Parts: sequence; structure tokens; C-alpha cells
Amino acid sequence: MKTRSLKASEITKDWYIADAEGKTLGRFASEIAKVLRGKHKPTFTPNMDMGDFVVVVNADKVKVSGSKETDKTYFKHSGYIGSTTNTRLDHMRRTHPERIVEKAVWGMLPKNRLGRAIINHLKVYAGADHPHAAQQPKELDI
Repeated sequence: MKTRSLKASEITKDWYIADAEGKTLGRFASEIAKVLRGKHKPTFTPNMDMGDFVVVVNADKVKVSGSKETDKTYFKHSGYIGSTTNTRLDHMRRTHPERIVEKAVWGMLPKNRLGRAIINHLKVYAGADHPHAAQQPKELDI
């Protein structure tokens, strides 16, 4: 028996749409990361970009449990001394709600050039409208 590895030309990428309304952030993000990485396919290869494209709508309506709405912070540093910024989740939800889902999914992907290529297949929108209707995305059951 031989182990067969796919070539890059044999990989097919589908489009999926996921509605974040009423979903818990962490559980929702882990399912999105699994589809982006390609782990749901039987031909999964860890060193290749095999995943599909995912469009997330209603990112502003994602839920968090407990007191994370006011306690969870996002850390940012520009590289200069003393220039750290902590942003709370409730402020991020008011200003850039799509970044909540993007940062949660990025935390579950590999931190290398493969992960940076995979995160480009994630399209997040705060409302219900998206410009990817031409790709005819399938509904993702999460």
C-alpha cells in the first residue's frame, strides 16, 4: 500500500457561508478554522492549503459567555517602546465587529506562511449582505 499525496492542481476549493448570529464565538471560530484548513476533507494534507473559502455574515451578532463582553481585551503593540494598546470586546464590537471573528479564527490557525495564506480565504462581514453571491456559497452547518 502506498500513501497518496495530492498535487496542488488536484485540490478543489468550495465556497461556504456561515451565519454567526446567536453562535458562541469560540465554538464558531473553531469550526470555521477547521473548514479553512481543510480538515473536514478525507484528503487532508497538513503541509498544503487544502481548505475552502468561508464567508461569515452577521459577525456583529456573535455571542460570548460570561462577563467577556467587558473583561476580554485585545492586545496590540506597534513595536515602539511603551506603545501598547488594549481594546475591550464591547468597544471592538461597536467599531470593527468583523475583527472579533477574524482574530478568533486566526488564533486557531498555524502561525507560519501556510496560516497567513489560509486566513486570506476568510471573508467576514458585520451585516447580512456580502458581495460573494456569484460564487454560489453553500450553507455551512455549525
